[in-house]
Amino acid sequence: MRIARILRKIGRIPGFFRRPVVFDRTLVIVLAFPAVLGPLLMIGRGEVQVPPNASLHYLLGTALLLTRRRHPVPTVALVLAVDAVFILSGIVTNTNFPTLIALYSVGRYTSGRTTAITSAAAYVAAAAVMTFGMEGQGLWLVSLFTVGATVGLGQLVRLRAELKDRGLREAADAAVRAERRRIARELHDVVAHHITVINALVGGARATLPPEQEVSRNALESAEQTARQAMSEMRRLLDVLRADGQEGPDAATGVGAERLPALIKEARSAGLPASLTVTGEPVELPATVDHAVYRIVQEALTNTRKHAVSARASVLLAYEPAAVEVEVLDDGLKKDQGTPGFGLGGMAERVALCGGQLSTGPRLEGGFRVHARLPLERT
Repeated sequence: MRIARILRKIGRIPGFFRRPVVFDRTLVIVLAFPAVLGPLLMIGRGEVQVPPNASLHYLLGTALLLTRRRHPVPTVALVLAVDAVFILSGIVTNTNFPTLIALYSVGRYTSGRTTAITSAAAYVAAAAVMTFGMEGQGLWLVSLFTVGATVGLGQLVRLRAELKDRGLREAADAAVRAERRRIARELHDVVAHHITVINALVGGARATLPPEQEVSRNALESAEQTARQAMSEMRRLLDVLRADGQEGPDAATGVGAERLPALIKEARSAGLPASLTVTGEPVELPATVDHAVYRIVQEALTNTRKHAVSARASVLLAYEPAAVEVEVLDDGLKKDQGTPGFGLGGMAERVALCGGQLSTGPRLEGGFRVHARLPLERT
C-alpha cells in the first residue's frame, strides 16, 4: 500500500513521465543495476576482488546523468570531478563509462561557443587527471580522442535532429502555402467568374429598361456597383492568399470537360456568343487535367467578357492519344480594364501542374488566343 501511494504521488509530478525523462531514468537504472548486483553477489560468495569504492565511483557518475539533458555542462563538470577525486585518491585507475555519456550530452544538447569551451575545459581536466593520476605516457592523446569523439558524435546527432525538424517545418509551411494558393485559385475561378456573369446580366437588364422605370434602373446600377466592389474586395483577398508560397497539387472540385457545354450556354446567356467544338474520341481524363481544362476555358471566356468589345468566342477541345488540347479564340477589340488580375497566372500554374504547355497572346487578325496542351498519364 505504501508503494502504491508513493507511485501515485510520483505520477502527480508534472513531466515525470515525459519520454526524455523516462528514458534518462531508465538509462540510470540499467547502468546502475550491474554495479549494485555485482558487489552483492561477490559479497555473498565471499569474494573481495572488486572494492566497494569502485562501485561507489561508478554509481555516483551514473546518478549524475539524471540531469544530462537540462544541465549538460554542470553534469559533465560534476562527473569529471568525481573521476578526479577517485583517480587522484588511487581508488580507481580509469574514468567511468558515464563520463562518455556526459561528454556526448554536451555535444547533443549544447551548441556553438558553449560546446567548444566545455569541450576544451573537459579535455584539459581529463588529460591532467589521467596524466598525473595514472602516471602514464601519451594519455593526453587518449583524452583528446575520447573527448573529441564523444562530443563530436553528440554534435552530429544534434545537427541531424535539427535538420529533420527543419525539414518537417518547411514541409508543413509548404503545405500551408500550397493550400492558400489553391484556395486563391478556386476563389478566382469560381467567384470571379460568377460575379462577372452577374454583372454582365445586370448591365444588360439595365440597358433594356424603358426610360420611365427609374427606380428599377437605380436598383440595377446599385447591383452593378456592388458586384464591382465585391470583385475589388476579392482581389485584395487574393493578394493576401497568394502573397507567399509555392504551387502544390490541387484537387478537382467536381468540374471537368463534360461540363463545358453548360459553360458555353452560360456564356451565351451572359451576352457572349460562344461555340464549342470537340475533335477526337473523348476519353476519361485524369482529375487534374480534367479540372484544368474546365478552368482554362472558364477563365478565357471570363477574360473575353471583361476585356473585349463586340467579341465572339470559339472553344476547341481536341483529344489525342497522348494529350488533350484546348484552345479558346475571340475576335473582340481590347478595352482598357485597369489593373490586371490573376487569370493568366492561374492558367499557367494549372498547366504547369499537369506538365503541359500554355501559350497566350493577341492574334494577328485581331482578338486573343489561349492554347494549352496537357499530356495524359499512361500506365
